[in-house]
Amino acid sequence: MKPAATSIRVSCDSMVALGNRTQSGRTIFSKNSDRPALECQPLFWEPATRFREGETLRCQYVEIEQVPETFALVGARPNWLWGLEHGVNEMGVAIGNHTIFTRDAVADTGLLGMDLVRLGLERGASAGAAAGVIIELVERYGQGGSGYSDTHWPYHNSFLIADAREALLLETSASRWALKRATDGALAASNHASITTDWDELGHDTIEHAIARDWWPEPTGVRFDFARAYRNLDLAPAVISSGRYATTCQALESAGLDVASVQRVMRDHYGSGDVHAPGASPDDEKYFSVCMHADPVGTTTASMVVELPGPDGGPLLAWMALGNPCVVPYLPVFVGAPLPYALCSDGPAGAWRLFKQLLCEVEKDFTTRGRCVRSFWKEHEAAIAAGAQAFLGNLPPPAERTAAAQLFMENAWDATALAAGRLSALVASL
Repeated sequence: MKPAATSIRVSCDSMVALGNRTQSGRTIFSKNSDRPALECQPLFWEPATRFREGETLRCQYVEIEQVPETFALVGARPNWLWGLEHGVNEMGVAIGNHTIFTRDAVADTGLLGMDLVRLGLERGASAGAAAGVIIELVERYGQGGSGYSDTHWPYHNSFLIADAREALLLETSASRWALKRATDGALAASNHASITTDWDELGHDTIEHAIARDWWPEPTGVRFDFARAYRNLDLAPAVISSGRYATTCQALESAGLDVASVQRVMRDHYGSGDVHAPGASPDDEKYFSVCMHADPVGTTTASMVVELPGPDGGPLLAWMALGNPCVVPYLPVFVGAPLPYALCSDGPAGAWRLFKQLLCEVEKDFTTRGRCVRSFWKEHEAAIAAGAQAFLGNLPPPAERTAAAQLFMENAWDATALAAGRLSALVASL
């Protein structure tokens, strides 16, 4: 018997459009992180760092060898974990991971998908290099260990990886994998294996392993179908990801995407647009929207949209939402500069918990309060975005940019915190 959709946990949707699909001609990458509703997920930033020869690195459950140096990065991290749900590094590489359900058993210990996101960002100078980092580590150490603090729930992962020139989808099952390149300028990913016969590379024994377990027939001249062989529909019904994946794929068919339009997709709730409409049954794919409100299966607790210039393209600006993006604003974050303390804190005064309090008030009447919140933040986000464009258009000398970027982020957060206080009072009055 197949498990009910509400008896499992899923996480995340991502999409990437290369420059031929965007207004600016630059790659736009986005991801929603869907986690337990009460799990705090503040931001995390890390400067470029050098290490001594022979040093080791403790990830969540396993220890691995350290590399001589790592890149600066910023991302979203569940507060009890070492790894990241998504992020971007100073070289303009963005990565997000997603739970996928395959026929291989998952080990009780190993590298988490979130470990691999952080490791790919720390060590990958390009999308291809980051994919190589993840592949090498998956083959060497395997995947395993629970990705949840309240239950033992290990899972396999897929990774959407992009830079200014290339986008890659890497889907894994234990130590086996398939990789697909964006040949038409766009890729999307959700909670199922979606690489079929359109793979560009496979792990060395991916086909042989599937044949040995009777998941794929002996070679017959038919091109190997990774999803057909490895996807496990008995463990995870298609309804959990079918609607979300269709939404992001359809969005990628649009010409001239920009940051604002991609943010709108990350706020999608099907017919109700960027305002959540409760009431769908867990047997209906509309219960699982891109902006998720489906606890205990998953709730969007962080989101990222980032436009990727090349490594010499000036300051790299990401837009981060700390919670459901239909209720909280996207905030400007510069890679490589120290972030405002509130954005990284998991304490009561941290940004994530302040926005969580707002969400709890909105949830009392999503129809009325949700529309009020979206209207309020729309104006605020437009002002912050205009300020960011003015900053990028009038950059200070290189030696002063880090301090200037830090000050810009502090001012943006101060304005947002004040606005959130006014909004909370307004919502409570409705």
